[in-house]
Amino acid sequence: MMGKKERHFAPLVHVSVEELVPHDHFYRHLERTLDLSFVREFVHETYAAGARPSIDPVVFFKLQLIMFFEGIRSERQLLRQAADRLSVRWYLGFDLDESLPDHSSLSRIRTRYGLDMFRQFFDAIIEQCQQAKLVWGKELYFDSTQVNANADLDSLAPRFAVEARQALQQHLAALFAPEPSPPEHTEASAAPPAQEEPPSQEVSPPLPTPLPIVLPEEEREELATDNAARHDWIAQEGRQQREVRGSYERTADFRISTTDPDATPMRLKGGGTHLGYHTHLWSMKANVASSWRFW
Repeated sequence: MMGKKERHFAPLVHVSVEELVPHDHFYRHLERTLDLSFVREFVHETYAAGARPSIDPVVFFKLQLIMFFEGIRSERQLLRQAADRLSVRWYLGFDLDESLPDHSSLSRIRTRYGLDMFRQFFDAIIEQCQQAKLVWGKELYFDSTQVNANADLDSLAPRFAVEARQALQQHLAALFAPEPSPPEHTEASAAPPAQEEPPSQEVSPPLPTPLPIVLPEEEREELATDNAARHDWIAQEGRQQREVRGSYERTADFRISTTDPDATPMRLKGGGTHLGYHTHLWSMKANVASSWRFW
């Protein structure tokens, strides 16, 4: 007799997400191994003292890790997948009747944290891996791959024209900026001005954790000299040097996409050209028989 499955969903009774997720699941191993409680100290100054409670920073960074492990590039897709994945709900600490954060909240949180916060998070994760003897930091491997951009070749325009238009808009915005209204004259304003407090010294961000590589003093000085003469890539947040040197010419130095400025023309293997990026990956050699990869 052929059976037929009726679609009938009854309310869950005495069922816990803790029981439904297998004990050998990857996210259980990740929760045991990786402690993310340190992020609360990193982002403490970005929150007001008295206000409505926000999304837990640990939950935010766990969602970023899920995007990496699941290969997701959209936060909308991330929240859709988290809504019906018991293992993801368990890792985030959300029960079946709890609402997940909205995707727009993740975008606002990322903007508030800034790029330096993610660098500190990356350095802390690497330090935990070193303490757990997961990476040696002695052998580094680099690789790159092409990623298609969501932009058309028709969006390419001369770079000098686009940059000149941006510079003109910035100049006009600064030239016609509204003037601040003068303060009203009151008895308090007639009083002698109070002594201004000395400007507070800016706290420089912590230096990245150095890799455990022992170099002779001569090689270390030579490396420091070479790095001092190079372009500060980190301070420029990855912006390319566009100066033309010699006879070599890069297409991206002369043309830019108006819809995706980071995209550059690339040749397809089967012929033709498209807009895309070069994604660079690096990995460390690990002890045991596996390797941990990080972006």
